[in-house]
Amino acid sequence: MIVDTKRNKGQMLRLLFWESTIKCNLTCAHCRRVEGDEAVETDMTTEQAKSMVDQLAVVGREQGFMPILVFSGGEPLCRDDIFEVIEYAREKGLILALASNGTTINAEIAKRIKECGIERVSISLDGATGEVHNKLRQLEGSFEDAIAGINHLRDAGVPFQINVTVTKFNCHQIDDVFAMAEKLGAVAVHPFMLVPVGCGEEIAQEDMLSPAEYEAMMAKIARYSKDSIVQVKVTCGPHYERVIRELGLQDKKPGGHPGGHPGGGHPGGNQETGGATTKGCLAGLGVIFVGHQGDVFPCGYLPVNCGNILEVPLKDIWAGSEDLAKMRDVSQLGGKCGVCGYKKVCGGCRARAYAETGDYMAEEPFCEYVPKKK
Repeated sequence: MIVDTKRNKGQMLRLLFWESTIKCNLTCAHCRRVEGDEAVETDMTTEQAKSMVDQLAVVGREQGFMPILVFSGGEPLCRDDIFEVIEYAREKGLILALASNGTTINAEIAKRIKECGIERVSISLDGATGEVHNKLRQLEGSFEDAIAGINHLRDAGVPFQINVTVTKFNCHQIDDVFAMAEKLGAVAVHPFMLVPVGCGEEIAQEDMLSPAEYEAMMAKIARYSKDSIVQVKVTCGPHYERVIRELGLQDKKPGGHPGGHPGGGHPGGNQETGGATTKGCLAGLGVIFVGHQGDVFPCGYLPVNCGNILEVPLKDIWAGSEDLAKMRDVSQLGGKCGVCGYKKVCGGCRARAYAETGDYMAEEPFCEYVPKKK
C-alpha cells in the first residue's frame, strides 16, 4: 500500500537489485527463485526495463547521488538485451554491477562487460572444490566453468567478488573459499547466510546452520576480515554487526567501501544507524529488489509486495510504501529484537523472521544472542 510519500523523505536508496530475468542455466538447490524458466515470457520488456532505469535515475537525482543498480536474476546473461539495458543505465549515470554464476562468461563477454561500464561482477562459488559447489549448483562442471569465467574477467580487467552461500554442507570450506578468493584476485568475498525461501525451503531444515553455528561462523568471518586483503561483507547475517562490535572490530572497513559494494563509499546514511552507511539488515532501508515482472520487494528474500514500478513510480513506492515505512521503524520490532541494544545496527533478518512466523517484524529466529536486561 502506498501512503504518504513525504513520511520517508530523506531515506536514501543505495542499491537496487533487479531480477533482470527469471531464466537461468542452473537449478541451484538454495536458489530464491520460485518460478521456472517457463516464466521468462513475463520478464519486463526492453522498454519497460529502460523505464525502470529512468525511474531509478530520478530517485538518484532527487537524493543527490546515484544508487547502484545490480543486474541480477536468474542469470542476467541469459537475457538477450542485457547489454543494451546496461549501456542505457550507464548513460543515465547509474553505478552498475552484475551478479552472475559465471559459467557463460568467455573472453568476448568479459571484454564487453568491461566496455559497457560494469564496475564489479559478483560470481557465486558455493565451495572451494567442484565436489561441493557442483552438488549445490546441481550441475557437474559448473565450478570449473565459473572459475574459467572469473579468469576471463580478471584478464579483461573487470573487478570481481565471490559470493558464497553458507550451509552445513559447505561451511567447513569457508577458509578455503577465502584463500581461493585471494589467489584468484577477488576484491571481495560476500558470505551469504541461507534464507529459507524459494528452492531454499527444501533444504532449509537439513542444511541451515543452527543459531549457535551461525554465531561461531560470524566470529570466524570477523576474525578473518581483521587482516584480510579482500573486502568482507556478510549478507543476510545481520547479527554480524553485533559480533564485530563485541570483538572490537567494528572500525574495520575493508578497502574503504562500507558494505563492500562498488561505489559503496557514497553518501546515504539513515537515521536509524546514526548516519552510518551500513546496517545488518538493509531490506527496505538502503536496499530494494525489483522482480522480473516489476514487483518491488524489500529484498530478494522477503516476499512482501510493496508495489509495481509499471503501475506506480519507484520514487513513490520507495518513499510511500507502508511496509517499507514499518521496516524502517525499529521501535516496531518484536520479541527479543525489540528489546535488544543492538537493534539499530543489526535489526535481525526480516526475511527469516517472515519465513518462520509470517511476521516480518518478529524476532530473528537464527540469533543466539540474549539481550542484556536494562
